[in-house]
Amino acid sequence: MNRPSGTLLLLPTLLGESPPERSLPARTIDLARATTVFLAESARSARAFLKAIGHPQPIASLSLTEIGHHPDPRRFDQWLQPAVDGRDIALLSDAGCPAVADPGAGLVARAHQRGLRVRPLVGPSSLLLALMAAGMSGQRFRFVGYLPQDRQALAAAIAALERASGGEETQLFIETPYRNERLLLALLEHARPDTRLAVAVDLTTDDERVTSLPIADWKAMPVEARPALARRPAVFALMAQARAPAASARGRTAGSGRQ
Repeated sequence: MNRPSGTLLLLPTLLGESPPERSLPARTIDLARATTVFLAESARSARAFLKAIGHPQPIASLSLTEIGHHPDPRRFDQWLQPAVDGRDIALLSDAGCPAVADPGAGLVARAHQRGLRVRPLVGPSSLLLALMAAGMSGQRFRFVGYLPQDRQALAAAIAALERASGGEETQLFIETPYRNERLLLALLEHARPDTRLAVAVDLTTDDERVTSLPIADWKAMPVEARPALARRPAVFALMAQARAPAASARGRTAGSGRQ
């Protein structure tokens, strides 16, 4: 069988309000402008992005399908049919790279199953940008998504992140923007004083700010000097200091017996 000629383009979008040329390579913008079939997390965000990059065709004339936050696997073949027929399709999330902390992984997997070419394009990833700026381990890191909302579960999750980090692995996580302030306060309350916390806000925009400090220094910072987080997209990174293993009960008993 001949390989289908259409390609599924994984098209990064802007992280915030900024000129597209600031964070997207010219080649990515050119490919986006040459594409007429789009699968988008939300149609409204996709239209705004296509307008921002100056798509040469009227936005209303483009094929734009909203796949939502939880794409229905039963529709994957329907959405991919233009690529099977030889046309390129672009997958867009609301911000940043599609299928990374955003919908699309299942659709990408189905494209591979159908023998379609999948092409990731260069563009901003808030997770990697935050990791780069955090001053933490870039050799070992983990993205854990959203933390629990329940207060006790959230406190337990923070302790678990510190244990998993162990001075060797950066823990990355995010929150719905209107709950950012609540998450920061929980981190300051429950994380250990020497645990390092980085908060990256409005990456790639004029309002970008990255702050990376031990929890003790965060607490000492005047509230008005902290980055404003309410309703602003943010990425959190945490790295705890390594802890020496506690002596075992057997070891303590044996030692006391020799005294």
